[in-house]
Amino acid sequence: MNLFDYLFLKRECSHNKIPPEVECAYCPDCGELVENQWFILRCACCGVKVPAIIKNGKIVPLQKHCTNCGMSDFNVEKLEKVNFINVDYAVLMKKTVHNSGVEFTQSWVDVINPKAHLLKLGLLE
Repeated sequence: MNLFDYLFLKRECSHNKIPPEVECAYCPDCGELVENQWFILRCACCGVKVPAIIKNGKIVPLQKHCTNCGMSDFNVEKLEKVNFINVDYAVLMKKTVHNSGVEFTQSWVDVINPKAHLLKLGLLE
């Protein structure tokens, strides 16, 4: 944790203990399931990869304009897995996974042979 975290008392977990090489894991601090998601920022005009950072939960470029064509519009591309070619440009976001499972109760009735059941109990000979 840095000084900024102590001054502004962040209330949500930053999941710092989850390594970037795993796809998803449970955070040891808060107990939530966290998925590592990798993104690349590309220029909207020429498609060149642009170095990016995460600011206030959004992926933004380090520089306001593309160094190749000067455009100021960028597209965010989600990667399935990061490789060594994209690692310099990739940005890691840690998202919590909320399972919206449906809970239901199920019951069934076993069919028994009444005559065999009475014989077993000793009520019928």
